Amino acid sequence: MSEFAFDVEAIRADFPILERRAGEQAGASAGAGREIVYLDSANTSQKPRCVVEAIEDHYLYHNANVARAMHLLGAEATAAYEGARAAIGGFIGAARPEEVIFTKNASEALNLCAHTLGARLKPGDEIVISVMEHHSNIVPWQLLAERTGAVLRWFDVTEEGRLDLAGAERDGLINERTKIVSVAHVSNVLGTINPVAKVAELAHAVGAVLVLDASQAVPQLPVDVARTGADLVAFTGHKMLGPTGIGVLWGRFDLLESLPPFLGGGEMIEVVELERSTFAPPPYRFEAGTPPIAQAVGLGAAVGYLTAVGMDKVAAHEQEITAYALKGLAGVKGLRILGPTEPVDRGGAIAFTLTAGGLEVHPHDVSQLLDSRGIAVRGGHHCARPLHKRFGVQSSTRASSYVYTTRAEIDALVDGLEYVASFFGRGV
Repeated sequence: MSEFAFDVEAIRADFPILERRAGEQAGASAGAGREIVYLDSANTSQKPRCVVEAIEDHYLYHNANVARAMHLLGAEATAAYEGARAAIGGFIGAARPEEVIFTKNASEALNLCAHTLGARLKPGDEIVISVMEHHSNIVPWQLLAERTGAVLRWFDVTEEGRLDLAGAERDGLINERTKIVSVAHVSNVLGTINPVAKVAELAHAVGAVLVLDASQAVPQLPVDVARTGADLVAFTGHKMLGPTGIGVLWGRFDLLESLPPFLGGGEMIEVVELERSTFAPPPYRFEAGTPPIAQAVGLGAAVGYLTAVGMDKVAAHEQEITAYALKGLAGVKGLRILGPTEPVDRGGAIAFTLTAGGLEVHPHDVSQLLDSRGIAVRGGHHCARPLHKRFGVQSSTRASSYVYTTRAEIDALVDGLEYVASFFGRGV
């Protein structure tokens, strides 16, 4: 155990799903089978009991629509919803709660950015992303470029999996034609923590707006949005102990005030006439229709849980368990890690390929054999196909840790991969 006070066993007790054994039905008494080793948290995290209970309590005792019903339940629902907004704003260092917009996920938040910022673009303007982006931070900008005649350009990555800032500066990637820069804070494949403050400096020097996909960063690191230098930051609830169906877009309030609506409907309006409408101030301008109320309550509870643990301790545990995993995986014959192999400026997602008997084992086969031993990982291109193409592979297997991950689980992963390598290496 490291020197920082972090009781992973006490944390695990808050996650009933981690008590399950492979093959048993939920709710049944523990029987035969291996303990589930959950190493797919970059995909979605597990939820502590308090988050589930907060959602249950809302639906059982406080359910109503927000900002509309003039009765007790409506007032309670509105207070809970806006309380969650304030809690999340505090968690990421927002200057005011009104800078926090609720969406259904990070993908919607990034699409919101593309549609609203896109109103300012004209043919020949440039949008800069990176090769390491999740598809959710590629496709919206491709669609925007097609609509407006803007040009899409991108950062390359080094062989180690770092953002190639030197090459970008040498080639003038960010220049006077650049209007939008959108990059991941932390790669969901490589685990790379990008130097976002430096990217912000480059973007702002030419008057461009910086958008951050922080879906992997906010769950793992203490994130102060002002210190990132970003103008807009998107992240999602389900990767940070919260429920699915809730995402967040933070933006500088002055920028949000200048942006047009994304969707039209109830609650995003100020006055509606048949001829024209006027729109509410942020954040409500961007929250058309009935919002994800219970999900926001659940995310507020998740933020409370992470705050109680301490994000500095979460980050330290993530770094420690990642370092332990990188060391263990380095000993597996035929395994190639994509991205940084040292736990420096690195998150907890570790993607790799495995070769046995001279042939690359398909990640789906790796995942299936590991699953037979109770180990949950992800196989595929992880919604980052261009990045895999950049490294000359079709897909990879990814293991990803979080607050509840133990060294014993990493040991199980390493043992499982050695079994996979042995299985596919027989008779070849």
